[in-house]
Amino acid sequence: MSERQRIVSGMRPTGPLHLGHYFGVIANWVKLQEEYDCFFFVADWHALTSEYADPTRTKGFVPGLVKDWIAAGLDPEKCSIFQQSMVKEHAELNLLLAMITPLGWLERCPTYKEQKTELAQKELNTFGFLGYPVLMTADILMYKPCAVPVGKDQLPHLELTREIARRFNHLNKTELFPEPADMLTEECKLPGLDGRKMSKSYGNSIMLSEPIDEIMPKLRGMKTDENRLRKSDPGDPNICNLYPYHKLMTDPARLPEIQEGCRNASWGCVDCKKVLMESMETFLTPLHERRAACTDAMVQEILHAGNEKARAYARKTMDEIRQVMNFDF
Repeated sequence: MSERQRIVSGMRPTGPLHLGHYFGVIANWVKLQEEYDCFFFVADWHALTSEYADPTRTKGFVPGLVKDWIAAGLDPEKCSIFQQSMVKEHAELNLLLAMITPLGWLERCPTYKEQKTELAQKELNTFGFLGYPVLMTADILMYKPCAVPVGKDQLPHLELTREIARRFNHLNKTELFPEPADMLTEECKLPGLDGRKMSKSYGNSIMLSEPIDEIMPKLRGMKTDENRLRKSDPGDPNICNLYPYHKLMTDPARLPEIQEGCRNASWGCVDCKKVLMESMETFLTPLHERRAACTDAMVQEILHAGNEKARAYARKTMDEIRQVMNFDF
């Protein structure tokens, strides 16, 4: 049996995951674990690039992130789940790659400028924030993956990873690092409750761990087709904030009925929301059950096993790196 190709991806522990995270990232990871040798890591060092003033918060979010992953369907028997800061080789490779990365490459990275604008209330003129794409490159190249699952917004980072890999290989006359391909993740079509992008900072999210009885009031107040001022007004599912939720969570056999009811005004928005409440409860209940079954002790066991596997691979990679650099003292 041939060895599976490897996939690497990570997520910052900055708070509970919401439905946008699930449909935009985690659902794809759950599929990938069936086909690839997957390394998924809690990117706690990356969280410090913007949350450095209160690292205690980051530490507190680590177990919750793992629980959300398990609830969403990641299986530690099928993938490796580890914590970035517990594999110290990432820091060593970050240092070595930083030595060869031109400053201009980092300054031109579009997400660097975008995040500085989005997080203008925070002091981000730090070495760590400017250089976090190098740490991301170290996280990826350490495991020599064939591809990295990313959204379109992360493509510049992955191209920078390939550039750094090429530069390292050229300078050290080696082919040690592959140039990982991008495995584009389908853009999540799930808006927030108010029609904007779903975001914790906007307060328009539904968290994966949120109790059903707390979600229901949110759905009742959810924005719908603004053209439907009265129940008798016909609507258009294609511009309604509610319908993308139905497409992802409601039984597909019911979608024609929902569309027709909206267009001919035989259904009101309240009727539509009642169906969505049922669909969301059906969808979230198994996630809640898996999360409740995942104790703190289990999280520690999962991370311990994942950290050991990641360390073993990282030690081997670092030995190879030191040899090709003639830095193996």
